[in-house]
Amino acid sequence: MKILLFFLLCALNTSIAQPNLDIYVIDFTLTDEQMNITNLENISNNIGYDSQPSFINNKKIIYAGTQDKQTEIMMYNLETHQTNTLHATTLGSEYSPQQFPTSNQIAAVRLDTNGLQRLYAYSTTANNKESSTRLLDNLEVAYFAFHDNDRIVASVLGANQLNLVIANLKTKEVMSYIKNSGRSIHNIPESSSVSYTLTNEDKNMEVYIVDIDISGDSFFVCQLPVGVQDHCWINNTQLLLGSGSKLYLYDMFGAQQWKEVADVSGYNISEINRITVSPDGKKIALVANGPQ
Repeated sequence: MKILLFFLLCALNTSIAQPNLDIYVIDFTLTDEQMNITNLENISNNIGYDSQPSFINNKKIIYAGTQDKQTEIMMYNLETHQTNTLHATTLGSEYSPQQFPTSNQIAAVRLDTNGLQRLYAYSTTANNKESSTRLLDNLEVAYFAFHDNDRIVASVLGANQLNLVIANLKTKEVMSYIKNSGRSIHNIPESSSVSYTLTNEDKNMEVYIVDIDISGDSFFVCQLPVGVQDHCWINNTQLLLGSGSKLYLYDMFGAQQWKEVADVSGYNISEINRITVSPDGKKIALVANGPQ
C-alpha cells in the first residue's frame, strides 16, 4: 500500500501543479556560459502524464506517457516526428524508462495494479515485444541511473523516504549507500561517476558525485536552487536545470554558482522540472507546463 500511495501522491501533486505537463525538445548551443535556444517542439502533446524523458541516441527519445489511462513506455523519433508504444501493454504502468548502456533492452519501473513496484527489463525487438524480466526481486526501485549494463545507482523506497543503493543486476548484490536521497540520478558523461541528490537539513536538494569504479567515495558539488529537484549534465563539468521558465547553468570550473542562461517564457512554457541533454550535447528535453 505504501508503494501505491507513493506514486499516487506524486501523480496527484503533478496533476494539481502542472495541468498541461508535456515534453519539449529544444536545440541549443552554449558558448562562454551563454545559451542560444531554437526550434522548440512539443513531442508528447497529450492529455495526462508525460514525463521522464531519456535520449536513446541523438534521434530518439523514450519517456513515460499516458495511453488509454495507463502509463506506457513511449518513443519519439525526432527525424520522422512519430510516436509509438515501445512495448506491449502490461497489467501495470511503467515509469523512468532508460535504455541499457550497450543493449537494446529498456529498463523501467513497473507499478502493478496490486501495488507491487519493481524494476524490469523490456525487450524491444519486433518479435519479442511482450517479453519482460524482473531485474531485482525484492528492491522497490523508484528512480535509477545505469552506470553500466550490470550496475545501477537507485533511490529505493524506505520508511517514508528514499534511500540510495548501488545494485548489481547480474549478481543481485545490493549495497545500501546513504539515506534520504532524491529522484535526480545521472551517469556523468565521459566519466566513471554518477551524480545523485540528497535532502539537506533545510529540506533543499544537494548534488553529490560518487565514483563507483575507483573508490566509491562521494563528494559535494552544489546545492540546487530552493524548490528544485532535478538536474542533468551537459558534459562532465557543467550542470543544467530548469526553474519556472528559465534554464540555469552551474560550471564546476567557473563561478561555481547557478547562472541563468535561457528563458523559454516566450514559448508560453513554465514550471520546468525534469530535464536531460542528448548525447551529442545539442538538444535539451524538458518537462514543463505548456500553453493553456
